[in-house]
Amino acid sequence: MNNQSDTDFPNSNVTLAPAEPPPSGPSTLNKIFIGKDGLRAGWSLLIFVAIFAAIAFCANRIGHKLYPPPAKAPTEISPSFGYIAELIPFLITVLVTWIMSKIERRPNSVYGFGDSRMFSHFFAGMAWGIICLSLLVLTLVKSGLLVFDGRLLFSGDILRYGAIWLFGFFLVGLLEEYLTRGYILYTLSRGLAGFYQWAFKTRHSAALGFWTSAVVLSLVFGLGHNSNPGESPIGLLSAGLASMVFCLSLWRTGSLWWAIGLHTSWDWGQSFLYGVPDSGLMVQHHLFSNHPVGKPILSGGTTGPEGSIFILAILALIAVVIVFTLPKGRYGRASKALEMGSTTA
Repeated sequence: MNNQSDTDFPNSNVTLAPAEPPPSGPSTLNKIFIGKDGLRAGWSLLIFVAIFAAIAFCANRIGHKLYPPPAKAPTEISPSFGYIAELIPFLITVLVTWIMSKIERRPNSVYGFGDSRMFSHFFAGMAWGIICLSLLVLTLVKSGLLVFDGRLLFSGDILRYGAIWLFGFFLVGLLEEYLTRGYILYTLSRGLAGFYQWAFKTRHSAALGFWTSAVVLSLVFGLGHNSNPGESPIGLLSAGLASMVFCLSLWRTGSLWWAIGLHTSWDWGQSFLYGVPDSGLMVQHHLFSNHPVGKPILSGGTTGPEGSIFILAILALIAVVIVFTLPKGRYGRASKALEMGSTTA
């Protein structure tokens, strides 16, 4: 009974082991949310907008409880109102951008603030902003389209309110540049670059993605000024074109600091130094009083110099300044930064 042949148990000498499952790729759900460069751009933008909207809604409700808004909108913006209106959204933008950088595992610097030449770019932008604005104002004055009536501030008040409004418009530059040309522009460029690469297999996908995003966001930026009092079609056009010019500086340097500098000094020069409307808005405690003369399409009318047809030549001049004064070929924003994202994801 114990002499059993090997044929009774033909597999007795085989070591049994669990079979390895066949290799498989990412799940369908994973492909929906994750691409080769990490979380897909569309989902990233939706998450950014959702978090931003939630925090902004809570901040707005708290602010209205602590400081109820006036029944009638003021005709001129006060420094305190300007600070609050710009600082809170900017801090929210910084917070949400930081959150998204952690979710996407990207360095926060790729969204526009990383720049080894931050100070030189910022102050160069400031210098060109006040130079180009002064050229526009001088053109209007010499053409009889803008008349200065007199000075409103004297002695120490000039330095006091000049400094107050300089910091206020620095906040404006930070907010508008970082919100519209920071994380959102980077992420939309990333998504569209991936689409162009998939659709056309082109080595110019980064450039196409960046400039398509720039056009789309510049249209949004220009139309966003439509709610300003006294705004005009030329004013809306100039705001959109100005956004494209800012994108050009971003494309050349890889950072927002040159645009922030120009944005700061341009708005400060209009609102405080020359006392003209800025997209139809006026501020308290400006240096000069003046009034436009003639057709609004030439003088700018209630929009201010940005509503004058002459602004188009000034914006073209700023574009030329960017091309000839900023480093050539340093496309850190639209190519190196995007390549970094796809490599590290």
